[in-house]
Amino acid sequence: MVPDGAADYPLDELEGKTPLQAAHTPQMDYLAVHGIVGRATTVPVGMQPGSDVANLSLLGYDPKKYYSGRGPLEAASMGIELDEDDTAFRCNLVTVRDGILTDYSAGHISTGEAAVLIDIIQKSFGNKNYTFYPGISYRHLMVTKEDFSSAICLPPHNVIGERVENILPSGRNSQPLIQLMLASNKVLEIHSINYERKEEKKNIANMIWLWGQGKAPSMPNFREKYGCGGAIISAVDLVKGIGRCAGLEAINVPGATGYFDTDYSAKAQAALDVLKREDFVFVHVEAPDEAGHVGNIKEKIRAIENFDEKIVKTIFKELSKTGDFKIMIAPDHATPIKVKTHTAEPVPFIIYSSAEEVVDDLKSFSEASAKNSSLFFKEGFKLVGFMINQN
Repeated sequence: MVPDGAADYPLDELEGKTPLQAAHTPQMDYLAVHGIVGRATTVPVGMQPGSDVANLSLLGYDPKKYYSGRGPLEAASMGIELDEDDTAFRCNLVTVRDGILTDYSAGHISTGEAAVLIDIIQKSFGNKNYTFYPGISYRHLMVTKEDFSSAICLPPHNVIGERVENILPSGRNSQPLIQLMLASNKVLEIHSINYERKEEKKNIANMIWLWGQGKAPSMPNFREKYGCGGAIISAVDLVKGIGRCAGLEAINVPGATGYFDTDYSAKAQAALDVLKREDFVFVHVEAPDEAGHVGNIKEKIRAIENFDEKIVKTIFKELSKTGDFKIMIAPDHATPIKVKTHTAEPVPFIIYSSAEEVVDDLKSFSEASAKNSSLFFKEGFKLVGFMINQN
């Protein structure tokens, strides 16, 4: 179970506690006391601390070997088959005000409204070299036949508040991307002005942002690698795409939004349904990460508490009726409130085995308690194998 971005730094507003420490998490605390706690490096040195790299690690794949870019992973989730010469880009709908990137998600635009805008983009710029595909909320895809392997494209959530002219793609062959992004602003601005007048919406989508490009990855099948198979549950195309590339079923859960309002209970029930027929399920919840990106302490604590109560407790309670089982809980990376973006330090984890309960002197699950443990995985991709093969 993955509370995305839940790890954090101590905050003065919380009297020196992290959101994970401040949150009421009795179920995770119980699993920490009766299981084993440690830390794992999910982002290898030299790689960007994105959810793509970090979730590859948590699923048991070495990012240095298998990571090829964020775009192709999302393409896999959307069922888009890439040719050998295709490059897939993540395509955000963003908000630009007075030349400054103010919102990486266009106010967490609805999927329905976003589909209309991506259709406008496809009709305006789509051709034999560029195809735009609608996704969920602000997260979409562009597939191109052109070679942009040398282009440097910045994730928009890392450059909020910066002038657009300073953060556009750079490097060799980046000029067509720059032209496309700036042209999209002119096209979407016309629509957004009309929409804004009608709805009085502050953060409207008035530009696309291209980043995370790459070719289709080649990964070994999870069942062949670890001796068990199953499914992945997430509202995020990227995470579902990782699962599909690993040969896992990607479950679409009604009500799973990838935001604060996601249906936690529906995700828990979907996980339990998987475990009636399979041995493994990977449950990912995006809400803590989204709260970290906007610096909202209250929402981050609430997301962590919802994760504990509606995901961890529900699944633990039902599995306790069925026989032996194992649970691992780990954020993919930290998304600290102070910096509002991902960081690469080791994340805390719990591994609980119903067949081998232990009792230690831990009182809760937190970054601090994990740091006091001697159990540390320098290569975080080995963690899931340790959990599965642990006697």
